[in-house]
Amino acid sequence: MTETAAARTGNRVFIDKQHPDAYRALTATAQAAKDAAAAAGLDRTLVELVNLRVSQLNACAYCLNLHTRAALRAGETTQRLGVLAAWRDTELFTPRERAALALAEATTRPADAQTTAYAEARTTLSDDEISAVIWVAITINAFNRVSVMSKHPVRASPAVPVR
Repeated sequence: MTETAAARTGNRVFIDKQHPDAYRALTATAQAAKDAAAAAGLDRTLVELVNLRVSQLNACAYCLNLHTRAALRAGETTQRLGVLAAWRDTELFTPRERAALALAEATTRPADAQTTAYAEARTTLSDDEISAVIWVAITINAFNRVSVMSKHPVRASPAVPVR
């Protein structure tokens, strides 16, 4: 594909625009992961917590912005979003959420993963839920890399109502 101004920002290439078929395939995979999460009974706020925690670990400003707004729309509280990076040090998250967050972290940093994250998930989540959490984490990790490598901009936007 020929380079276009729309596919470039500064010295970065918007890889989603440069190879839209690959991006569409990633989007389809993410939709399948979202569908799997819903079928497994994972609520939207839990999925968004996973998306946000993975995006925090990957320092993806674009995805943090996008998924913070999605979490708020899904009913997540600003207090829990504010302490998500330190979720282990609070009692604000349920055992199910804690298991999913630990599993998402292990998926994001497999070299650092401790077997305790998976073992904890096995005691709290069903096989379908474990699989769905891992797929959600895999897809947001991929989107984080697309946005970080493309340097997708974060623009000011209207405020989301606070709960």
